[in-house]
Amino acid sequence: MSAPDTKLFALLAELGDDERELVADLLERVDLDKGEQLFAEGQEAEGLYFVERGALELSSQRVGKLGRASAGEALGSLSLVAVGPREATAVAGDPSRLWLLSRESFRRLAYDSPRAACRILEAALADFAGAVRDELDRFAGPRSRA
Repeated sequence: MSAPDTKLFALLAELGDDERELVADLLERVDLDKGEQLFAEGQEAEGLYFVERGALELSSQRVGKLGRASAGEALGSLSLVAVGPREATAVAGDPSRLWLLSRESFRRLAYDSPRAACRILEAALADFAGAVRDELDRFAGPRSRA
């Protein structure tokens, strides 16, 4: 089985080549046909998924359609450190290839290469903070500038 080109994934952009190789060795390949479910809302989150090709449709029972995750994007980064249920359902909108970095594999990475694990968490938290800001801006509406 071939390893992914980890340079495709923005979440790994700050890693050096050796660190990306360490991560690539820990990834598990997941292939989905169009319409196949990756995970369901409420299921226990097991780790972070990197989308190599294709796209996933994201939805939740509370909100409905949430959007789409396409090649180069990641899903579930907080599940590397936070145990709990998935907040959404992910279904392949196209034939897709993903790579799973399980929580267990991430712990192994943190032991073997703490710097790489820290960089991944920093990138994940930056993405999360950006998403929170976007949602807050959406609810706040237009701001006046003083």
